[in-house]
Amino acid sequence: MEIAQSPLTLATEPPWSPSEFEEQLRAKGAAYHIHHPFNVRMNAGGCTPDEIRHWVANRFYYQMCIPRKDAAILANMPDRAHRRLWVERILDHDGYGDFAGDAAGGLEAWTRLGEAVGLAREALWSLQGVAPAVRFACDAYVHFAATAPWQEAVCSSLTEMFAPQIHKDRLASWPVKYPWIDAQGLAYFRSRIPLASRDVAHGLQVTLAHFTSRAAQQRALDILQFKLDILWNMLDAIEKARP
Repeated sequence: MEIAQSPLTLATEPPWSPSEFEEQLRAKGAAYHIHHPFNVRMNAGGCTPDEIRHWVANRFYYQMCIPRKDAAILANMPDRAHRRLWVERILDHDGYGDFAGDAAGGLEAWTRLGEAVGLAREALWSLQGVAPAVRFACDAYVHFAATAPWQEAVCSSLTEMFAPQIHKDRLASWPVKYPWIDAQGLAYFRSRIPLASRDVAHGLQVTLAHFTSRAAQQRALDILQFKLDILWNMLDAIEKARP
């Protein structure tokens, strides 16, 4: 069993170099929910249509919370240069321009995913299918983003480092394992691959620049673990409440 280092010990440890620190952050991918038994079963084709619809409905609440979370971080950012970059995340989900096509945003793309699996738009947006524990986990994340120092909230977003692979897995497996799902409804997964990579570049820049002592770097790892735990616990709740 690994014993956590005390704050006093961490205070005397030299900081990791930026590359070493980034390596430590990326190593947290071992706890990403891509490894959760429900996600593994889902990508293997082991879910029923009702289970897929249940997952889509519950994850929609998380999608709704993302722009709220990002708006909370934006409100705490004192620097215009960072705000200019961060605001793109809100527009990515809520939409921009004429709100048509790709400009409709991630919430609309997820709504189309819901329709592709057989959920009416009204039913999805009603949030009636959201498990209480999923709602609690998402709300806790929004609260953290609103109340933590903005650099810590940015750090929590670095689970995006691991997101492209989970989207690629769905794009590869779902058309084969779930041919009843309209392939056009999978556009959300496709769109997030380049956006996640863009967002990670900014998030890493902030994190590597802000967390420079060993104690601060350990704090960043704990924050990232907190976000990983939220995502994992959401799938626990979804699996337990599945139809």
